[in-house]
Amino acid sequence: MTNGESQNNLSKQAQSKTHDASVKKTVKKLMLIVFGMFGFGFAMVPLYDVFCDITGLNGKTSNVAASYKDVTIDTDRTITVQFLTRTAKGIPWRFEPMINEIKVHPGERKTVKFYAKNESVSDIVGQAVPSVSPGRAAVYFQKIECFCFNNQPLKASEDVEMGLQFYVDLDLPDDVSTITLSYTLYDITSSVDS
Repeated sequence: MTNGESQNNLSKQAQSKTHDASVKKTVKKLMLIVFGMFGFGFAMVPLYDVFCDITGLNGKTSNVAASYKDVTIDTDRTITVQFLTRTAKGIPWRFEPMINEIKVHPGERKTVKFYAKNESVSDIVGQAVPSVSPGRAAVYFQKIECFCFNNQPLKASEDVEMGLQFYVDLDLPDDVSTITLSYTLYDITSSVDS
């Protein structure tokens, strides 16, 4: 082997080592990015909940019963409250409001009913999750009693009427004249059984 060939081989080995080091460095960076994204994904749920609690955005309502004592009623203003329901994929229930909308005065306590029927041959535990639109109205929609505060266990073919008692806070912005309360019903049987 000549001196030129030896130097050429050493040069290729040096380039190969440099290339290998570069590849290892890139793989380490990519792994850090993957783990960082994974961690960020887990952190998003609690961060999102905190953000919604602070701002009242996204229509998340409180899961705590509001008190109703000595609330003044503003009879000069009327708000339309609409009710929507849907079932999440995989829950074989019929779930609907017994009225689609109601007119209320801010501060006025109202009670409405929702109907649910387990149309399967198995017992199922459901959980309704509320959302209010427009999102900024969520903090002004006060639930005094709500079926959404508790799990709803229904035996096969059983049906039930579920109540919601609420009022709209007097401080609701003047430009909001319609509030839509929607519920999504989820099957939580497996999480309750375990």
